[in-house]
Amino acid sequence: MDPTELALEQLRKMDQFQWYVIFMFVVVLYIYFSEVKKKNFNAIVAGLVLYTIHWFVEIINALVQHFLGDALWTVPDGSAFVLLVGVGIELSLMFSIAGITQTKLLPEDRKTKLFGLIPFPLAIGLGNALIASVLEIFLSRTNVFYWAHSWWNSITVFFAVYIPFFVVSAYSYYWKRKYQLLFLGIGASVNIIMLIVFIPILDWI
Repeated sequence: MDPTELALEQLRKMDQFQWYVIFMFVVVLYIYFSEVKKKNFNAIVAGLVLYTIHWFVEIINALVQHFLGDALWTVPDGSAFVLLVGVGIELSLMFSIAGITQTKLLPEDRKTKLFGLIPFPLAIGLGNALIASVLEIFLSRTNVFYWAHSWWNSITVFFAVYIPFFVVSAYSYYWKRKYQLLFLGIGASVNIIMLIVFIPILDWI
């Protein structure tokens, strides 16, 4: 069966659910609650910024599948719960903490430069985007993740997906609070509206 069809067949069905998802969810809560206790709100923002972009990109990918018949990437197997055609619960939980994890490498002064040349937030963001893109090469060779088009590969995903994920998240760590809240407010609202319109109302994704 076609990988996209396999992913759609499992879409939001509970048949494959596994107990380890509960453990992963508690780990995510522990990480966020730990940052709250330390009042490290910039790290929390960086985590939520990346997660907001993640959901926007996944919704767009699902819409590509609806209109063109093939998503750019799919998760045909191996997930305990397929949220959208291109993302399982495990990947989504991982991305929910990826932004916080990245902040552990960021200096307090945003003007710090790597080797005196590259702004540190940019270097860290690009480095993590590169790591994630390389990992996708491995995943694409398994039966749990699939690139649906020959032109969609580690290079395109690096520029179109992971640079926005990690670079914006890294810089958001230093934004003024009002801009952090503005980004999260608008981003979360857009995602929620799209999910409501495109799932229960139109049944597109």
